[in-house]
Amino acid sequence: MMTKKTTDGMKILDSLVGNDAKLREMCQQATINAHVAQLIYDARTSAGLSQKELADMINTTQSVISRLEDADYEGHSLSMLSRIAQALNYEVKIDLVPLACSKG
Repeated sequence: MMTKKTTDGMKILDSLVGNDAKLREMCQQATINAHVAQLIYDARTSAGLSQKELADMINTTQSVISRLEDADYEGHSLSMLSRIAQALNYEVKIDLVPLACSKG
């Protein structure tokens, strides 16, 4: 019997991770980091601001904003995200939701 190939990246990643709880946790954290970085980037660019301009608004440096917009950065803080949101006239919303699929 022939198995159907998928091009769905999440399904492929899920099959590679399998039941390895540590690897699954690392993937989940990487997804969160990338999502937060993208949110910051999208909010800043929607406001028409450069990294330097946003940095000036929240009393930090351009390099800090650059780091926060890096998908590989693991040091996001709620307080910094709140400062950025306030400067850009956004609000931060946090939700705890059950995992869609729990293996392990």
